[in-house]
Amino acid sequence: MNDRIDLSNLPSYRPQRRSVFSARRIALMASVVAGLGVAVYGLGPSMSPADLFSSPAHAQVNNEVRKVERPIGFADIVERVKPSVISVKVNIKEKAASNDDGDDAQSPFQPGSPMERFFRRFGGPDGFPGQKGGGRGRVVQGQGSGFFISADGFAVTNNHVVDGADKVEVTTDEGKTYTAKVIGTDQRTDLALIKVEGSSNFPFAKLADSKPRIGDWVLAVGNPFGLGGTVTAGIVSASGRDIGNGPYDDFIQIDAPVNKGNSGGPAFDTNGEVMGVNTAIYSPSGGSVGIAFSIPASTVKSVVAQLKDKGSVSRGWIGVQIQPVTSDIADSLGMKKAEGALVAEPQASGPAAKAGIESGDVITAVNGESVKDARELARTIGGMAPGATVKLNVLHKGQDKVVNITLGQLPNTVEAKADTDNDSGKGASKGTDVPKLGMTVAPANSVAGAGKEGVVVTEVDPKSAAAERGFKEGDVILEVGGKSVATAGEVRDAINAARTDNKNSVLMRVKSGGQSRFVAIPIAKG
Repeated sequence: MNDRIDLSNLPSYRPQRRSVFSARRIALMASVVAGLGVAVYGLGPSMSPADLFSSPAHAQVNNEVRKVERPIGFADIVERVKPSVISVKVNIKEKAASNDDGDDAQSPFQPGSPMERFFRRFGGPDGFPGQKGGGRGRVVQGQGSGFFISADGFAVTNNHVVDGADKVEVTTDEGKTYTAKVIGTDQRTDLALIKVEGSSNFPFAKLADSKPRIGDWVLAVGNPFGLGGTVTAGIVSASGRDIGNGPYDDFIQIDAPVNKGNSGGPAFDTNGEVMGVNTAIYSPSGGSVGIAFSIPASTVKSVVAQLKDKGSVSRGWIGVQIQPVTSDIADSLGMKKAEGALVAEPQASGPAAKAGIESGDVITAVNGESVKDARELARTIGGMAPGATVKLNVLHKGQDKVVNITLGQLPNTVEAKADTDNDSGKGASKGTDVPKLGMTVAPANSVAGAGKEGVVVTEVDPKSAAAERGFKEGDVILEVGGKSVATAGEVRDAINAARTDNKNSVLMRVKSGGQSRFVAIPIAKG
């Protein structure tokens, strides 16, 4: 007799559907319940569901989360660093007449210089000292920011804040006003060191030893629009920015709101250390749009140390005109990567020329440290002391070599000359066409004022590769593919040789407006 009952025949029976998915779901739910089991089991009249999260397990988890979430706010940091920040007020006696439009704001930078154009176009954090209206000889006021770096009153600000000032006053966070003396300035990095008298116990800030990372928090403290003691927060947006001020540009870009008057103020990290000095903003409207530039603390340290010691900055100098290595130039030189600094022309009797460095050489490393580009080489050499001996790795005509150079001192009067149009092509013969490059050339010795070396460009097709690379009438081509040229035929031969070597471009050394540069021009096959 079979006592078993077939439940499937009963109306109320529904077979349980189990699947791999539901089994997994149950397993997951079981693990959750197991995790809560102890707290649930102990839940009594005196406990609520919220008390579940006060269990030791959850307390540990919450503590870990709090560590990740820090900093929740910046009040503690601000309370500690804000007293070291000062407002800087300067009086400048104008000596020039106002412009025709009544805007007699005077730029502290040389007219036409990259920094002057940058500030004119985008606006500085504090603007140029000077206001509209007025006339000759009146006293105008400018405002900026700064911060103490020592208890005895040494403080850092921008060169363009105090440049040309007849009187400098600073106001501390406590509201006390002191007279300050300018100890030294450096126009190339736009930094200035001032000394405040009246106390030996000023609160001061520490310059950071490490570089900030992109994404790190940053606090900007300063004197925007003359309001004083203002704090804004943001992150580090980028590093190594070049804003056209010169070869030593290496700015940190931040998005903490910075406005006119913040110039010279500090950008703090979350350790309360100064990561940079706020110097410029990008601002089509004159106000903050979230793009500001700060001078890195590493640059501030080296410059301020020299200003404090002797009131000026001495930089190492090797005496070369350099340019970046583009991908086309790297290809024409047989380099695997577009890195290093290409020597366009060594200065006569300069340290590099004496050491045997020639036009067309590529400096790839300094004291064993790789050189990324021409700006990095300028910053590296400029950061060294004159008289120091350095080891340069150089790519010379396809061969690596090491050159030892004793650095000279960068002359204050040495400035790169801008390319200018010249009339050396005037009166030139029509010249000979250089096929597939889109230009005609003539021997330099046949053109008045062109010199005796190279060939002169007498005509450029505006739709050609030569025009795209910046060639213009009057330029003098000195070398093609590493070989000196004096005729159109030699130019063609050098191009054919590069084509035979399966190169995609040919490198030319060109003299234009008194300056030499290298240009890589693509060449057609066949």
